[in-house]
Amino acid sequence: MIGGGGNAFIGPVHLMAALMENDIELVCGCFSRTYETSLETGKKWFLPESRIYPTYQEMIQRESELPIDERMDFVAIVTPNNFHYEQAAMALDYGFHVVVDKPMTFSLEQALQLQKKVEEAGLVLALTHTYSGYPAVKEMKKRIANGELGKLRRVYVEYTQGWLAQRIELQGGNNAGWRTDPKTSGKGGCLGDIATHAWHLCEYVTGLKVKELCSELHTFVEGRPIDDDVAAFLHLEQGVTAILSATQIAVSEENGLRIRVYGEKGGLDWQQQEPNTLYAKWLDRPTELIRMGTGFGNLSSLAHWNLRTPGGHPEGYIEAFANIYRNFAKTVRARANGEEPSPECLDFPNVYDGVRGMQFIETMYEANQNDSKWMDWIEE
Repeated sequence: MIGGGGNAFIGPVHLMAALMENDIELVCGCFSRTYETSLETGKKWFLPESRIYPTYQEMIQRESELPIDERMDFVAIVTPNNFHYEQAAMALDYGFHVVVDKPMTFSLEQALQLQKKVEEAGLVLALTHTYSGYPAVKEMKKRIANGELGKLRRVYVEYTQGWLAQRIELQGGNNAGWRTDPKTSGKGGCLGDIATHAWHLCEYVTGLKVKELCSELHTFVEGRPIDDDVAAFLHLEQGVTAILSATQIAVSEENGLRIRVYGEKGGLDWQQQEPNTLYAKWLDRPTELIRMGTGFGNLSSLAHWNLRTPGGHPEGYIEAFANIYRNFAKTVRARANGEEPSPECLDFPNVYDGVRGMQFIETMYEANQNDSKWMDWIEE
């Protein structure tokens, strides 16, 4: 692991998720730019001092020199956005697979370079768009692909938070500092942090790509140098339209991610804060409540593959993260054994999702600056 030390939020989440299936173990790390913090974190996670490194460069180089059955197999990158590219690129150059937090890179140019490296090296990169890992989201995707809603018409996707309703980044001791600084987060604040999740969920469950969009970025908190509120109209393939809203200044909101997809025959509705429930809405019968759980035979094989517990036991945020790590690990292992990974194992966000995520940020940003109503999707 690179990053995740000290009071970091996302590093321990990655670790819990990676360890959940017993497919993965933590063998080494550089957890902070400060060696003392890295050492303290590594010892807390039961690593020998010899595998706790002062820099990520030293870690990658020294691990590559170890025998194949002792060295690390992949790197989990959980640092601020501006470090993602150089760390992932070096890992790939030394032959290591990569898991990286989203957005994948600081810029679209870096994302395209990283895609090229992954393709040339023949390695695997997973991107932690966590919400695509929920079993109910998998079920939603499968039912849409099966045509249960008929021809799709409209998508509503929203992500509401309230933790940045005040300028808490000035207080220190939290994760708001780098997320609200364009030098570390990139062009997008709310845009890069949570609107990318909403966009990814929209494309993931529908299987359709955004072709053009109209966006508006706001900074409501005075003095903040980056957006904290985002809205957009999206045109997807096959004539489907979508409305996207993401905000981090909605007072008292927690983590209100919701997606609704409507077709000519019905609709599907899922909310992250009630993750085990999917609502199906129909023209000719009452709304259907679909619950997740290993004992329910009405769920798709894709949903079942990503379930762990019987009905009534919530499949939550860590489990969704763990599904990405589990599918990634099984894909890496299959390829190492000369086998073709199953479609279920390959179902995790990859480098191409990372590139599209950066294209989304760039297109949204440019559309907000542009006087014309619609902006074509930026490819490069």
